[in-house]
Amino acid sequence: MSNTVWINALAELQQQGEPCVLVTIIEERGSTPRNAGSKMVVSRERLYDTIGGGHLEYKAQAIAREMLENRVRETRLERFSLGASLGQCCGGATVLLFEPMGQPQAHIAVFGAGHVGRALVPLLASLPCKVRWIDSRESEFPAQIPAGVEKVVNDEVVDEVENMPAGSYFIVMTHNHQLDLELTAAIL
Repeated sequence: MSNTVWINALAELQQQGEPCVLVTIIEERGSTPRNAGSKMVVSRERLYDTIGGGHLEYKAQAIAREMLENRVRETRLERFSLGASLGQCCGGATVLLFEPMGQPQAHIAVFGAGHVGRALVPLLASLPCKVRWIDSRESEFPAQIPAGVEKVVNDEVVDEVENMPAGSYFIVMTHNHQLDLELTAAIL
């Protein structure tokens, strides 16, 4: 397998928005199946490329899938002895780096385009998240909406709550306390 398999897989998965874990051999001692720098990509469904097969690869795959399942965002280092414990004959040791890639971004609904919303939304837009900025008053939105922010004008702003994906975050600060209460009730 050429060493571009993992690069292409990573690009394709990123484009589809599918999370995966990049596994890299970063250190090898003694006899190991593949050299440092060897990489593989683990998605929920598939493996792309190889770090040498056998029980080490099976263990790495299990760790990567567990990380995907738990939506882990932090990188992780694991050291493996390739002797009796992994049933591999090489007898060396390997350190693997696990890097989560393409975890789904946080979705944030900001209700209210008043002065606080106008101050907050550009800050949120600079973070790795998807922002929907919602208000019934078109005139309250600034002329320039920050890149990556979706402006939503809806007379029935409460209807927008159910348009957010599960696990979204909500910031409620409209011009109307009664509306804030209705939104909060709908969100809960």
